[in-house]
Formats: sequence, structure tokens, C-alpha cells
Amino acid sequence: MAKKKLLLIHNKYRELGGEDLAVKNETILLKKYFNLEVLYFDNDINKYPQQFFSFLINRNLGSINEVSLKIKNFKPDIIYVHNTWFKVSAGIFYVLLKSNAKIIIKLHNFRYKCTNTYSVKKHLDGNNYCEACSLTKKKFQLFNKYFASSYLKSILVIRYGKKYYKFLKNKKLNILALTNFHKSYLENQGFKNVTIYPNYLNFSNEEMKKESLQKNYILYAGRISEEKGVEELIEAFNNSILKDYILKIIGDGPALEYLKTKHINPRVEFVNFVENAEVLNLIKNSKAIVTATKLWEGQPTLLCEASLLGLPSVFPKNGGISEFFPENYPLSFEKNNYLDLKNKLNLLLDSSYIEDIGKKNKKFIEKKLDEQNLISIFNNVVNE
Repeated sequence: MAKKKLLLIHNKYRELGGEDLAVKNETILLKKYFNLEVLYFDNDINKYPQQFFSFLINRNLGSINEVSLKIKNFKPDIIYVHNTWFKVSAGIFYVLLKSNAKIIIKLHNFRYKCTNTYSVKKHLDGNNYCEACSLTKKKFQLFNKYFASSYLKSILVIRYGKKYYKFLKNKKLNILALTNFHKSYLENQGFKNVTIYPNYLNFSNEEMKKESLQKNYILYAGRISEEKGVEELIEAFNNSILKDYILKIIGDGPALEYLKTKHINPRVEFVNFVENAEVLNLIKNSKAIVTATKLWEGQPTLLCEASLLGLPSVFPKNGGISEFFPENYPLSFEKNNYLDLKNKLNLLLDSSYIEDIGKKNKKFIEKKLDEQNLISIFNNVVNE
């Protein structure tokens, strides 16, 4: 029986991120079961007048023509869409909805929630802080300034977001969400056809081999910014009883230089950017992975990688993170409760205890992200 034709569309981010890696891993899985072709776009701007015109009409004619040509020549049975901001543009949905293909879109984040209104009050739902994007309301603020550094970029992304949100409501679209938390949010907003479908992780046998000797450090890797709770993590670590441990922090972001200056401590080590393979090596040799994010996160790739390596993770009970760990997980802490975070860090001193947790994590995540389980879910959506 011939494999069904699947066209995957993804707009890459300017800086390689978790969503780009998730799409890369998913192509490895899907090409085993489908006749797969991939259309990648990037956000480099080399024709400013043309791109500005695309923003004005909220359609990128070049991208739309490329997608149209691919559909005409490839004749896909399924069109699978990931990120569309900004080069792909929301305008491609005019083309997709005219095709005879099954249309599936995967939501990796909550940008659609935060960019579908010009009103900061509506964005924040009457609150002072958005847990999806970290926007904090300022005094006398009326406009939804999604990009803190630019009114123009904020206006453009909101114009895009309003159209994108309207397309998401179309009954022909089948939506994939990473967690039950996200699925429930969408359904409460009136969305239909939502299925939970986490990201596939692709590890080679060599990558999965854990070093026999662990070092006395715990690891944070990701964006270094206020909304990721890195400073609170450092303070909780400094107040813990892990006196013979080091906290390694890998990443970049707007808070990096501030934190490096404020927290001059031999027990807190900031590591320059390293490739993903080296991050895996640092994970393998750590005692545990830790995050103190204040945001609704999707699938925590780093924590899932740690679980596959049989390591424990410390994280807040926020969004859908807990769904990737066994029920009643003992190392999760109450959101924004940094005394609780410190107490959970203290538990890492018990080597046999955390080794047992790591084994349970590995068993749980292997079952949840099992290849056959994931492809069965995807096929069910395709065949509905």
C-alpha cells in the first residue's frame, strides 16, 4: 500500500529554538510512515519593499506562490503546518483551505492568544501579567505592546495574529496541542477538533548512553530572562544545603549580563552557548535538571531529554509541564514559591532517592513518547 503524501510547512526562527528542533525530530518520525516533503521558510529580509508590502496586505505573495506550486506538483493528502510567523504569513491558509488535503496545524505556544487584540486589557484578561508571554501591564497602558522594543512590530504581529486566530477557528483545521492543559484552554475558548500530540524526541543509542561518573552539578539550559525565573533559581540554590554542588547555567538572553554581575559566586557557573550535542553531554553528567519558569510552557524538551537519560528534574507546577512526569511527582514545586523550590533542591542530596526518581521518569517518558503511540495518534487525526 502506497504511503500517503504529507507536506510539512514550517517557518524557522531567526535563532534556533525548541520548536525548530521539535520539527526536525518530527520529520525523522513522519518520513518512516508517509511520503514526506518539507517546505522550510526563514525570516531573513533581503527585499525590504516587498516584505513591507507583504506586511501591509498581511500576505506574503512569494510564500503563497511557493506553497501553491508545491501543492499543485506534489498533490499532498495531508498538509501539516507548524510556525507561520512571519515569512510564511497567515495568508497561506487561503490556499490550504481550497485544497482537498487534510489540514493539520500544531500549536507549540500561546502566541495566538497574545496577538489577537490591540487592547492590553483584553490580552491580559483583566490581570496585570500574562503567563503565556510575560507581558506586564504598565500604568496608563492601553495598547497591547507585544514586542517591548517596538510599536511597529507589535502592530504588525497583531494584524497577523488576528487573521491567524480567525483561521484557527475554521472547522476544516485539525489542531494538535502538546498538552491537556493547552487542549483544555483551547476548548474553553470555543475551539474544536483539538488533539493532544506531544513532540517526538529522536536520540541515537550512542547519545542515550549515560556516563558512569556524575559530577556534582545541577543544570539549567534555556533563555536567560526575567520570565524564566533564573534569578529566583540562583537565589534558591544559594540558600539550599547543596554546598558542594555547582549550578551550571547555559544560555543567553537579556538578563545574562545583569545576573553575571550580581551573582559572582564560584558555585554559580555561566556557560557560553554550546551546540545541542554538548548540552546532551552536560545533561548526562549532571545530578539533575532544574527550571523555575514563570510561563505556561509547552513540552519541556530539556526535561524530557533528562528523563530519557534517567535523570530527575525540578520544575514548577505550571502549565502542562507536570504532564510529562509521573503522577504525584515529588520534585515539582508550587509556582512562584521559592522556599518550596529550595526544599526540593535539598532533596537532591539523597543519591539513592533521586536515582529511583530518574528511573521512574525514564519509564514514564519512554511510554508517553513511544514512536508507535505517537504515530497512532497522528494517524487517528489523519483518518478522522
